Amino acid sequence: MQTSWHNNSFLHLDYLLLSGLVLLFIIGLATLYSAGGQNIDLIFRQILRFLVGFGGLLLLAQIRTQKIIGFVPWIYMFGILVLILVLVIGESTNGSQRWVNLGLFRFQPSEIMKLAVPMMVTWYLTSKPLPPTYGRLLGALAIIFIPVLLIMKQPDLGTSLLIASSGVFVLLLAGLSWKIVFGFLTSMALAAPVLWGLLHEYQKDRIRTFLDPERDPLGNGYHIIQSKIAIGSGGFSGKGWLNGTQSHLQFLPERSTDFIFAVYSEELGLIGVLVLLTIYFLVLSRGMYIALKAQDSFARLLAGSLTLTFFVYIFVNMSMVSGLLPVVGLPLPLISYGGTSLVTLMAGFGLIMAIHTHRRLLSN
Repeated sequence: MQTSWHNNSFLHLDYLLLSGLVLLFIIGLATLYSAGGQNIDLIFRQILRFLVGFGGLLLLAQIRTQKIIGFVPWIYMFGILVLILVLVIGESTNGSQRWVNLGLFRFQPSEIMKLAVPMMVTWYLTSKPLPPTYGRLLGALAIIFIPVLLIMKQPDLGTSLLIASSGVFVLLLAGLSWKIVFGFLTSMALAAPVLWGLLHEYQKDRIRTFLDPERDPLGNGYHIIQSKIAIGSGGFSGKGWLNGTQSHLQFLPERSTDFIFAVYSEELGLIGVLVLLTIYFLVLSRGMYIALKAQDSFARLLAGSLTLTFFVYIFVNMSMVSGLLPVVGLPLPLISYGGTSLVTLMAGFGLIMAIHTHRRLLSN
């Protein structure tokens, strides 16, 4: 039975999940071609990065969950060390020190923690019976917030919030009491004046702009105003592929990266947005299905937290581009132009596929 299943599950890939990812990437390439001024070199570079990411997905999909567990603490510690390293010798761009230059390419160490934090919190919690005790909850919070604080020092608020959410999702899936959740949220609300004082001035400006974009329409509010104009002008059916005026006339900043959803919405309209949301929903549904069918707590919590983190990517990017959240600089997964984030995302789905295909292999 094992041999039969192995033949039917060639390379341990979940083809439903993979189909959704590839379809999103194809949509992303078409949108990027338009947003990038029909620059074919941009498309080739994005394809190369996707292939690197697919290689990582393929590699991780071959590894059984039981073998991954033993490496988790080492992966986490390596991630902490490189985060410290980037604060010492990291390359600074636009006032943020987030990159390590390896010669042939630049590497963003914080991306490691998008996988390492949920893996480490899962490893820590599942080593004892669930739900976690208060003592183990404090230990899990330390695991989450050590890298988060290091990333905030770079500064990179968007990535730090994403990593924090990935660890918190593990806690919620592990059976954390909602009383604790509401108590924490209440404490955060009460501490808001103190937290405000800890923010950098540009981060405060983003929040002020979110509350009132018109206060500085040619400065801090320019991005979000132009983005909302692009989304609204798309209407029901859009202006057509390659016909977006906001992007082609260069009114829309960061149109290939953070604000690519505005380009997509202007050209394909509400119909296109609904299609994109449907594909995202199918990928998320498949990820949660895999989490529910996992054979042990480690696999279930890891698959669930990685899937929910993917949801946060989508929700935050679309919300900030639409003016529903402050701009925090998160790409739209598999649509925005990017390198390290795309590779990390694909690696996460490789882990999810490994959890599912090896589970079914063992069950036979």
